[in-house]
Amino acid sequence: MNSLVSVVIPTYNHQNYIQEAIKSIIKQTYKNIELIIIDDGSKDLSYEKALELKPQCEKRFARVVMEKQNNMGCALTLNKLIKMSEGEYIYLIASDDLSKPEAIEKEVIFLDKNPDYGLAVGNSEIIDTEGKKCYWDAQRNNIYDEKYATYKTFVDFLKTGHSKFDDKEFGSYKSLYIGNYIPNGYLIRKSILDIIEPLSEKTPLEDYYIMLQLSKHCKFKYIDEILFSYRWHGANSMNNCKTIEKYTQMVKENEERILSELDYEKQPPEIQEIIKYGLLYKRVGIPYLFEIQTYLKCGKKIKFLKIFNIKIYKWHKNK
Repeated sequence: MNSLVSVVIPTYNHQNYIQEAIKSIIKQTYKNIELIIIDDGSKDLSYEKALELKPQCEKRFARVVMEKQNNMGCALTLNKLIKMSEGEYIYLIASDDLSKPEAIEKEVIFLDKNPDYGLAVGNSEIIDTEGKKCYWDAQRNNIYDEKYATYKTFVDFLKTGHSKFDDKEFGSYKSLYIGNYIPNGYLIRKSILDIIEPLSEKTPLEDYYIMLQLSKHCKFKYIDEILFSYRWHGANSMNNCKTIEKYTQMVKENEERILSELDYEKQPPEIQEIIKYGLLYKRVGIPYLFEIQTYLKCGKKIKFLKIFNIKIYKWHKNK
């Protein structure tokens, strides 16, 4: 296990959390790590807080880079972080989340032994603004008594729409085309990231875009252990359902463009099927119920005639 792992942390206005995130990487049992942090024009002391730990980081890691830039947005910042990385693997962590000490080691062990896999990820516990472990009720409010919890982990919530965590379908393109369900704290083979189209303003849900592209080239592994702490507070992007809905649509529109430019005959059957039938695929059967459930959780009133009005998309020109 000598592979270099590039831990990349984009940060923006997380002065209260950035040091905890860095310390969780310092505590990793896996040793061969480089740490790259870019502050994307924070208006608070996020960058200064990171710099306070730089001497400690330089003693711990093979390489340390900390930079501050004018605000470019998360997509362009991630492109830069990926380009700067020198490791065989990339581990992305938000600057308000935490990684369990054994997380990177366990994910590296799996990917080193399984070259046909390009991503490994574990389950995530939920923590509050103070870093205290908590759970979610049905509306994703933080609660602290496990017996009243609807969702005990982040994956418990993700499983409400996808039962793919326990079978070989986990991370398949067909399942991700319906919607993203990959939890945070994933380790990715950089060689695959290097061949996919970079992020842009057209892909504002960066993790969803990355998952879609990776799934065309490799298999994903879910490790059924708590390897990550996902912080849930008022600033989470997932809290804004309208924004998520808009951004998801933007990613899917971009994906339709990508599919239209692929050489149809060279694609695997599951991608050929989606190129041929487009969004009709997701409007059939149980998977579409997840979209209905998401609408309900966002407080939307559903017009069932509209939702079940199946629109047949044009087949790909090379069908």
